[in-house]
Amino acid sequence: MPRLAEIASVVRSKNAGPLFLTFDVMFEDEDAFRLVVGSRVLNPEAISSLFHVPATAVEIAESIQARALKITIPRRLVAGNLGETDMYGTQQYVPLLDLEIPRA
Repeated sequence: MPRLAEIASVVRSKNAGPLFLTFDVMFEDEDAFRLVVGSRVLNPEAISSLFHVPATAVEIAESIQARALKITIPRRLVAGNLGETDMYGTQQYVPLLDLEIPRA
């Protein structure tokens, strides 16, 4: 099975204000986008497991026109707080890269 890193053209993370992180997963073509969306691998339960947040706090938005997914989760620590290791949230996407995407 291919990994998300092999299918997506962009996988990145960043702050969505001081309390949330957002992940952008973008695809070069519609077939790749449909494969990942159709697989249902990127779902609240999977994101919850990867990032140790409640599944009910995970928001996933699909943009067909942009061939992209946006995933938003709460940060464990407020950005810039004592103990924070990634103030800008730019290194948090890495666990997504190894997700295996089943082909239909």
